[in-house]
Amino acid sequence: MDLSGKVALVAGGARMGEALSARLAARGTGVAVSYRRSREAAERAAQAARARGGSAVVLRANLTNAGEVGTLVEGAVAQLGRLDFVVNLASTYRRTPFDALTDEAWAAALDVDLSAAFRLARAAVPHLRAAGAGRIVHFADWTAASGRPRYSGYLPYYVAKRALIGLTEALALELAPDGILVNAVAPGPILPPPGLDAAASAAVERETPLGRWGGADAVADVVITLLETDFVTGETIRVDGGRHVK
Repeated sequence: MDLSGKVALVAGGARMGEALSARLAARGTGVAVSYRRSREAAERAAQAARARGGSAVVLRANLTNAGEVGTLVEGAVAQLGRLDFVVNLASTYRRTPFDALTDEAWAAALDVDLSAAFRLARAAVPHLRAAGAGRIVHFADWTAASGRPRYSGYLPYYVAKRALIGLTEALALELAPDGILVNAVAPGPILPPPGLDAAASAAVERETPLGRWGGADAVADVVITLLETDFVTGETIRVDGGRHVK
């Protein structure tokens, strides 16, 4: 699919939205960037798009609230004229020991990492149909894509991301007749978490066959490919520098 003249909603993704928005704008795609708390990061992403000559708007929404999700989608269409792509980077990654895991913590993790993706798709699909086709890209995780947990303390996160892969496959089947392709990206060591010390960062590099952190552009490259493709749907692509084979 030619990305020129299309519009993408980039939901969340404070740390990777900037690289993706710039790539989209360079291909002539308008960008609506949403945020819940990180307005500054969303503004940087929008500015990165504008610097490439693209149109960009910033919208606030709580993706755990169905009404706000609907308002977000409608706002993107109202300001940019249409909607062709949805890229959902929103996620929560918080370590909680099993014995400290409450119903509230469980529900909160699944709400952001799984249910929000369904809400976005449900709100966006009528507009994607109106455009004649579309693309939805979810963000899973390399551990979930590998089919087994590797780190204790992340039970709801892992379960949600595994379920998100299932949602991706099921939506791909449901929406194929409409020309809407649904895929997922499963990042690995892309950007060091804030506060990670040099020793821990080096340890991650040693465990990664390619020997380094990937950087946000590695993910943006794959997302662009999934938006451009006309014959890949229901797929989850790991962007992990080979972590899953070690």
